[in-house]
Amino acid sequence: MLPHTLVVSNDWVMEGGVNILWLPSEYRTMVVAIYRGFIVFREPTSGEVPAYAILSHTWGEEEVVYQDLKKGKNKSTTVNKAGWRKIQFCAKQAAADGLEYFWVDTCCIDKKSAVELGAAINSMFRWYQNAARCYVYLSDVSKPDTEVDDQKAWGEAFKKSRWFTRGWTLQELIAPRLVDFFSSEGRRLGSKLSFVSEISEITGISNKALRGDALSNFSIKERRSWAEHRNTTVGEDEAYCLIGIFDVSMVPNYGERRDQAFRRLEDEIHRMYKGQFIRVDFEQFAVGLNLTSFPEATQFVAREKELSEMHELLQDHSSRTCVILHGLGGIGKTQLAITYARRQKEKHTVIFWLNANNEDSLKLSFRDIAQQVLRHHPSTSMLSSIDQHKDLDQVVSVVKGWLDSPQNTRWLMIYDNFDNPKTPGNPDNSAVDIRQFLPRSDHGSIIITTRSSQVKQGIRIHIQKLQDVSEGLEIVSNMSGRKGIEKDPDAIALVKELDGLPLALSTAGVYLEHVTTSFSDYLRLYKTSWLKLQTTSPLLDS
Repeated sequence: MLPHTLVVSNDWVMEGGVNILWLPSEYRTMVVAIYRGFIVFREPTSGEVPAYAILSHTWGEEEVVYQDLKKGKNKSTTVNKAGWRKIQFCAKQAAADGLEYFWVDTCCIDKKSAVELGAAINSMFRWYQNAARCYVYLSDVSKPDTEVDDQKAWGEAFKKSRWFTRGWTLQELIAPRLVDFFSSEGRRLGSKLSFVSEISEITGISNKALRGDALSNFSIKERRSWAEHRNTTVGEDEAYCLIGIFDVSMVPNYGERRDQAFRRLEDEIHRMYKGQFIRVDFEQFAVGLNLTSFPEATQFVAREKELSEMHELLQDHSSRTCVILHGLGGIGKTQLAITYARRQKEKHTVIFWLNANNEDSLKLSFRDIAQQVLRHHPSTSMLSSIDQHKDLDQVVSVVKGWLDSPQNTRWLMIYDNFDNPKTPGNPDNSAVDIRQFLPRSDHGSIIITTRSSQVKQGIRIHIQKLQDVSEGLEIVSNMSGRKGIEKDPDAIALVKELDGLPLALSTAGVYLEHVTTSFSDYLRLYKTSWLKLQTTSPLLDS
């Protein structure tokens, strides 16, 4: 028996001899645990809290609560509750991991005590942080009992799990060092570290945060963004679940309403971070994504590596980030930028596409932006007071001023086809100095697509030819409407001949959509035309 303990009941014996642990807080004078079948109390001053596992889950029907484990309760009623299965799972897994104690929020907090509940809410992040292991029990993900671990069988359910949408599970993901995910059957799916890329894509949380970087390394705005699309059953909990994320303390006051809870949270953050946090109503800058101004991206196939890299670079809104997509013409730079914009549209208040082919096209793009903003926010005085058709230079200046607003930090500007940059060695008078078309402020996100290696405004991502023949076949199939060509030797030969260039593949597909020509005939015609072009065209200077 633990030192300085008092046996209260021997009603509860867990599988594997593992014990439920009630953790101490500033308001508790005792640690409560189930130790070798006995419910016991131990003074926290008698030693360190033992190593323990902790459960993360989403609440459902018939959870086992604190009162269910009290002396005199009907044990058969408790063990027949649906929530008992999770407690059994946690006990079994903790035993398998060599741990004698585990903690489950449903039954280890007396929620009828306002003092204890408040203490638990303020201590929760630390409790998860100090756990030896955290088990995430996904009740809506089923893993078949097979010898082969086929992630395809449960991967989609994992991505759509309710657990990733709940407010309280944010800190349960971030705080613990070791997090393991389990199916509803209790079968291990993987760890936080093994799923770091998938979880980052699902949640929008950076890989660094998921790998355990100190939260102080992330801006207040970024941390707040992690919870934007999460929800809680009780409105006030949307604020309370962020207490640990911001390392502040506040007394919960259920009934104060969500807005008041957030105001108090912001006050605590102001006090802690001395004004680094700025209250921002981002809706005042929101403009719906207007796809009519975007070029079509019908020939795009997934470039997941490049998309992941772009997301990693552009997700922090606290400072300016510029990504340059550099590659040959027809390689798919524009399509990649558009696909990124579509996937990440929820992360930005506005996304604007600009034609950077020349200065005139850029100025017209800025006029389109001004018109879009005014359609959504007619009272924007700085834009409504100018004549958008007479002085395009003024339009550019005013739109840049709107983007430079200290509170307008979540915009994304895509400068497409910036292929002729003004450089000291470029004698072309029509070359573009893009600097005069970039907002001046140190916030927001920028994507530039270019063929030129002379563009130096940001972080370069080199876009290469498609390496996988199957991706080329996908483009040809989509554009031609011809299905089932994956194993067609003539189609494969055509794709290889077109050398992984998306535009060439798309052009071939469009042509084949309107004719009955076979792949072999098209390939023969292509080779003949290409040979003729090589023999009749003048050589270009190197």
